Amino acid sequence: MKRFTIAVLADIHGNVPALEVVLEDLERVAPDEILVGGDLVGRGPEGSRVVRRIADLGWPSVRGNHEDYLLDFRRQQVPGEWFEADEWAASRWMAEELSADDAVYIASLPASMTSRLATEVRLVHGSPRSNNEGIGPWTADHELEAHLRRIEESVLVCAHTHRPLVRRLDQGLVVNVGSVGLPFNRDRRAQYTLFHRTRSGWEVELRRVEYDLSRIFEIYETSGFLAQGGITAQLLRMELEQAMPFLVPFMRWTGVHDLDPSPENLEAFLRIYDPSESLGAFFRRLEGAKKIKS
Repeated sequence: MKRFTIAVLADIHGNVPALEVVLEDLERVAPDEILVGGDLVGRGPEGSRVVRRIADLGWPSVRGNHEDYLLDFRRQQVPGEWFEADEWAASRWMAEELSADDAVYIASLPASMTSRLATEVRLVHGSPRSNNEGIGPWTADHELEAHLRRIEESVLVCAHTHRPLVRRLDQGLVVNVGSVGLPFNRDRRAQYTLFHRTRSGWEVELRRVEYDLSRIFEIYETSGFLAQGGITAQLLRMELEQAMPFLVPFMRWTGVHDLDPSPENLEAFLRIYDPSESLGAFFRRLEGAKKIKS
């Protein structure tokens, strides 16, 4: 069997500096096929530039949940309060930043696809069921086996959780390719994955590429995203700095305690939130606090 290499990148999230270094790395690697696992947009200030770059390169992509979120905002298919609430200011900003052509492009993206070179490779954003369902290092083998049973292919490639995963099972191979623009594994480098097809099967290479984060922080400032994006933009900047989640835990914490998700409550949240704790453990603590409160 002829050896070939497939590159899969995902979760760029409007981070052009991170995408640029990955593009440079891909020129050196020269894979035979390049696929994109969705979430070109959302959670970052330059979604339009990312969309145009991927579209111009002609790389096939699936549609992520953040493509759906921003399309829903543009179509006014979200609850009315989302057009006013501070916590949704960043989403409104990012939806408006996209052009009409960008919106047409991301709306045309499929939910899943197979590789042109290897028909046994199925690419989705989240899981075979939903682009909003996460697969990560915490996912049990029996759950991965259930996902593999939902597809005809033996290799399932996903993204969404921003945490790389390589798991070999009797039924096949499951790989989460990590995130180019917003990793959540304490490694701030831009991350993507190479799949090398050899005589003996698939070799998976998790790539890490250094880049200057000061460039994306500057774009946060100069674009107006940080100033106009409200508490969400502040939390997203913290996620870039620490390569760990802050936005979802903060929103969950404010909900449990019946607090406004506002900057005024951020300091109290940071006093009790340890990003090194697993999200599952943190959410269980919140549920315990909720039961005590009730």
